[in-house]
Amino acid sequence: MPTPSRREDAPLSREHPPADHLLLHFSDTHFVADGLLYGGVDGRERFGRLLAEIGRSGVRPDALIFTGDLTDTGDPRAYEALREAVEPFAERLDAPVIWLMGNHDQRSALRTALLGEPAGDTPLYRSYRLGGLRVITLDSSVPGRHHGELDDAQLTWLEAELARPAPEGSILALHHPPIPMVQDLAVLTELRRQDRLAEVVAGRDVRLILAGHVHFPSSSLFAGIPVSVASSTCYTQDLNVPVGGIRGMDGAQGFNLVHVYPHTVVTSVATLASFGTVGEYVAPEEARRRLRAAGVGGTVRNR
Repeated sequence: MPTPSRREDAPLSREHPPADHLLLHFSDTHFVADGLLYGGVDGRERFGRLLAEIGRSGVRPDALIFTGDLTDTGDPRAYEALREAVEPFAERLDAPVIWLMGNHDQRSALRTALLGEPAGDTPLYRSYRLGGLRVITLDSSVPGRHHGELDDAQLTWLEAELARPAPEGSILALHHPPIPMVQDLAVLTELRRQDRLAEVVAGRDVRLILAGHVHFPSSSLFAGIPVSVASSTCYTQDLNVPVGGIRGMDGAQGFNLVHVYPHTVVTSVATLASFGTVGEYVAPEEARRRLRAAGVGGTVRNR
């Protein structure tokens, strides 16, 4: 029996409601106190341009999440420069900032410069609430090394935290992504003993895992949970080099939009670039007019 087609004059309706939460996911800012990163990239300028583009978009997120490698060498002056760039931006958006440790960071300097806490070298892991949504941050850094690990104390804390489900579920964030490394050399810097983390998060209320570290956007599954890896805001990895090689490039910097719905989570990659318009530019007010004309109410949770 053929499926009846919708009448052309019938009102439209959304398949999904507007998102409950919107998060901006940044990673690997690699701020330096002065000069160029690795002698060639002005990462602070790239990051400033990115924030300016976001500001012009009118986006209104619930939080900004930075998944590590905030600075390149852990220099306290670089943390101060990052704070001075981010805090006014976050205040304008009325959004809290969630900072994570990366393998390039220094725990004591991060604590004092960004968290306003006394100096200390113990791992930095936290639990935050955004309404009914819980964001859990882990510290996968190993002082003096580039690979990642989660110690027993941190995993025990995580297990206890996840034993109490959040009303809207949880998002887990860490620097080293718990997924296979697709670049051969990157296996030297991967998260080790991922099986231990899988045992803790499997079957719990974790809806999404956020990470960074690899300097290109990527996605996978871990213990049945979607994993979303943000690119870097300073430089990225060229995945079109000869197989087995590795090359950083000054281009395609970006961040991720994370839309949290009652029944799913959608992550989208946004890049730093100015390209020519293709086809028709539809302004926000015109888009709203066309939706109203089609009988569709509500808006996507971007603003």
